[in-house]
Parts: sequence; C-alpha cells; structure tokens
Amino acid sequence: MSIFDLLTMFGGLAFFLYGMNCMEGGLSKLSGGRLEQLLEKFTSGKLRAVALGAVVTAFIQSSSATTVMTVGLVNSGLLQLRQAVGIIMGANIGTTVTSWILSLSGIDSGNFFVKMLKPTAFSPVLAVLGIIFLMFSKKERRHNLGTIFIGFALLMFGMDTMSKAVAPLSDVPEFTRILTMFSNPVLGLLAGAFLTAVIQSSSASVGILQTLCSTGAVTVGSAVPIIMGQNIGTCVTALLSGIGATKNARRAALIHLYFNVVGTALFMVLFYAGDAVFDFGFLGDTARASSVAVIHTVFNLSATLVLLPFSGLLEKLAYATVRGERQPAGELTVQGKALPAKEKLRILDERFLERPSLAIEHCREAAMRMAELAKGGVFHALHLFEEYSGEEAARVKELEELVDRYEDELGTYLVRLSRGALSTKDSQELNELLHCIGDFERISDHSMNLMEGAREMHKKGLAFSAQAKAELSVYAGAVRDILNLAIRVFDEEDAAGAQEVEPLEEAIDLLSAEMKTRHIGRLRAGTCTIELGFILADMTANFERIADHCSNIAVCLIQIAENGMEVHGYLKTVRHSGQGQFEAMVAANRKKYELPQMSV
Repeated sequence: MSIFDLLTMFGGLAFFLYGMNCMEGGLSKLSGGRLEQLLEKFTSGKLRAVALGAVVTAFIQSSSATTVMTVGLVNSGLLQLRQAVGIIMGANIGTTVTSWILSLSGIDSGNFFVKMLKPTAFSPVLAVLGIIFLMFSKKERRHNLGTIFIGFALLMFGMDTMSKAVAPLSDVPEFTRILTMFSNPVLGLLAGAFLTAVIQSSSASVGILQTLCSTGAVTVGSAVPIIMGQNIGTCVTALLSGIGATKNARRAALIHLYFNVVGTALFMVLFYAGDAVFDFGFLGDTARASSVAVIHTVFNLSATLVLLPFSGLLEKLAYATVRGERQPAGELTVQGKALPAKEKLRILDERFLERPSLAIEHCREAAMRMAELAKGGVFHALHLFEEYSGEEAARVKELEELVDRYEDELGTYLVRLSRGALSTKDSQELNELLHCIGDFERISDHSMNLMEGAREMHKKGLAFSAQAKAELSVYAGAVRDILNLAIRVFDEEDAAGAQEVEPLEEAIDLLSAEMKTRHIGRLRAGTCTIELGFILADMTANFERIADHCSNIAVCLIQIAENGMEVHGYLKTVRHSGQGQFEAMVAANRKKYELPQMSV
C-alpha cells in the first residue's frame, strides 16, 4: 500500500465522517426538535421509552447524540432516571440502522432496479438533488433536505473511497496477521472500544469496520469482539457530557456504560461458551458488510431484551456508584403551582445548545416559569393592600429576586444560543423570548413597588376610604385579568388571543385617568389626604406600567405571526383601523370594569 493509497484512505474517512455530520445536522433541523421533545413527553413505560429511543436515534443517525440529550434532560429534571434507562437501550437499537444502510453497498446484481438499491448508485442522484435544493430553493425545509442528501452522498463517497484505498491490503500478509490478532476477544474488544472512543461515534466506527471487510481479510471471528468493543467505546461521549452535571445526569451516563459493559460481558461469555461446546465453524468465514450489520443488530437487540426486565438493577447500580439524594431539592410554589428549584435553572443545559429547536423549547418553558413568578409577585403584592402580612411581603421580594435570576441566566443562555446556526422560525422565537423576558422582569419590579406602598401604609397606619377601596378593587381586577391574559397567550402562542390585550390595556389607561379625577374630588371634599394620594398615584402608575408590559408581550406575539410587523405600526393600525372593532372592545372592557358610583 503506497503513501498515496494511505492519503486516499484518510481522505475517504474525512468525507465519511463529514457526510455523517451533515446528515445528523440536517435531520436534526428537519425534525425541528419534535423528535427530541418526544423524549420528554412519552416515556411513561419501559417499552415506549425503548421504542422512542430507537426511533429518535434512527432518525438523527447518532446514538451518542440521543444519549447526550438524555443526560441533558435528566440533568434539567425533565426526565426521571428510570425513564432514561429505556431511552438509552433504545438508542443502541436505533444506531444499527446506519450499519444496514452501509451494508447495501455490497449488493451485486445485473438487474437495473436491484443495482439502484446500492447507495453508490443512487447517492449521485441525491447529490444532484441536494445541490439543486441548496442553490435554487429559498425554503428552509428544502435546504435541510439538501444538506441531508449531500451528507449521504459524501458518506457513501467516503466509504467507497476508503474501500478502494484499502483493497491492496488484501495482498499484504502483515495486514492479515494484524486483523487475525483481533480474533482474540480481549484484543478485539479493546481495539473496537479505542477506535470508537477516539471518533466518538459507534456508527462511524462500524462503517470503518464494514469498509475493512471489503478487503476480504476480516473474519467473523475478528469482527465479533471489535463490534462488542465499539458499543463500549461509544459510552465515552455520554460520560464526558456528565462532567459537571447533576448526580442524576452522571447516573444516566453510567447506566449507558453499565448497560453496554454488562451486555457485552454476557454476550461474549455465552457466545464463546457456545463456540467451545458446538464449535461455530462460521467464525473463520470472511466477514461482509452485511455480516457486521447482523452481528451489530443481534447484539443490541439481545442485550435490550435480556436487560430491560432488570433495568431497575442498573438504576440501583448507578445510585450505588454516585451516592446522594434520589430527588432534587424542594420546589417553590406560587399561587398553588409548583415551580423549579430556586438554586439554579437546570433546564437551560449547555448540552441543548447544539440542538437549537430543543433549546428554544426549553427557553420558552423557563420563560413561562419566569412569567408565573412575576405574576405571583404582583398578585401577592395586591393582596397586601387588602390584608398586610410581613411574611407575604417577604415572599414578594423573594419572587422578585428569583425573576431577576431567571432574566440573567435565561438572557445569557439565549444570547449564547443566538450565536449558533438557527432556522428562521427559531430565530424569530429567540427574539420574541428576549423581548418578553425583559417585560416579565419589569412586571416583577412593579410588584416590588406595590409591596413597598402597602408596607408604608401598614407602618403609618394609613387606610383608604371605603369608596377608594371599592374603586381599587375594580382596577386591581382589571390588572389581574390582563396579566392572566398576556401570560396565557404567551404560553399558548395565541396570536389571535393576543389581539384582545391592547383594548384591555387602553381601558386600564382610561381607568387610571378616571381614578385620578375621582381622587382630586375626594381631596377637595376632605375625604382623602395628600399622603394617601401619593400612594394612590404610585399604585395607578404601577398598574399602568404593568398593563403596558402586558401589551408589549402581546404585540411581540403578533409581530411573529405577522412576519415582523413594526410595533408602533401595529398599534397605529389597530387603534385607527376605521372599522370600530377596537373601540367596541375598549367599550366592552370599560363596561366590565366600571368603577362604582361615587357616594354623595
């Protein structure tokens, strides 16, 4: 084998690995995070978790990526450890799909249609389609398809190039002797584990083994232990992703290792014990690409079937290795709803930055939790004017500090995410989230202002008149309703519902003006003091600002739906449409939140 053959082989390997990377990236973008989100939502049963792990891995063509995502989901608290076990087992089954696709290159027939089943026959067609999609289409979905097609063509070109480069090795006795050494189970296992650990992809290492099979120098006896080692070597990626993560995340990574180590040990003991008793003559046969695919599939299916009933033991072994509490720290409850642990936003895991669609979904969930915290702070602050409590005032402060922490961590995470390659939809959602979390933080600030007003009244023994209390009750009800409405439409991404926010915000502005007029009347009548007037003015100003921020949130949603309509342009259009719809909605809200008649 000349130096040029060696260079050709490494060049083919480069095309192979890059093609696999392109396929994984394109498939991931095409799924839009939907497959990853399935991992969070539909893993209640063991068999369902295994099936989902297999499907997701088969689609994104990477068991390492699925396992790393699973470790991230466990780290963020979205998955329990027992759910992760099934997904990890399923990922090992799903990764066998790649070896079957690569084995199609061994098809040999004179029939035209059978020949077209060979990847090397149809991959040029896919390459042409991919280039057309990438160069002449503006649709993002077709761009992703083009990337997948190009990736597959590069992968098959790389494999074909490697096969041709290593073909001369079949005549080199030293090469044959080296491969014969791998018939030793221990050496073969170590070689497979080392190769896979270095390139961090069992699919790629299996593909390289299938390429070597084309030389005719690899026997089935040599291939078996190498494949076993490849399953162990792929655990390195998950173990690395567990560094610095929570205890449960490290346990999930260890379960991946234990599953493959225990499965490999059982398989090899039974296999070689069977060989000793029955003398498997096929071990000396020449291995083909299809032989590797069969061994790879049989092992992973067998390991899953045998170990799935004992998944609880794997979980206990992980707990025994990484000791500590089984459940995360206590949760904070706002308005009777459980919210995340206040120490850290674990849902914003760095592992998800490479999966923008999934990361955006988690950011939206974190923003929603932030919104609930801000709303809870306002509601607690409003209750302080009805019945003051030092404990409840402290709760408002605690919620405001937690909202600030959310804005800091979530904002930083979103900025980091914005530096990656985002789809148009993901980019729009990211901008929306960046705008909205600023409004949630400001709403929380206004809850602190309201709390301080209530505390001042309590310390000075001040109290509003019965008339003022009745009016403030109506006004506070409108503020509660606009907050609930804005957060609901944000949660549901309801652009149609968001159009109801601006008329309510306008009605609140009119309420504020009427409240000020009535207050001046009470001052003239001597039924209210200047001191209470200052507090009332602060309250109405904070109410108005809260409503303004709710309007900002709603307009941001409408902007996304209307492909970036400018804020002031939207407000001008909706207020002066000439159709009277906006005025009718404002009038309906004014009637709903009509202030009680002033007492004589």
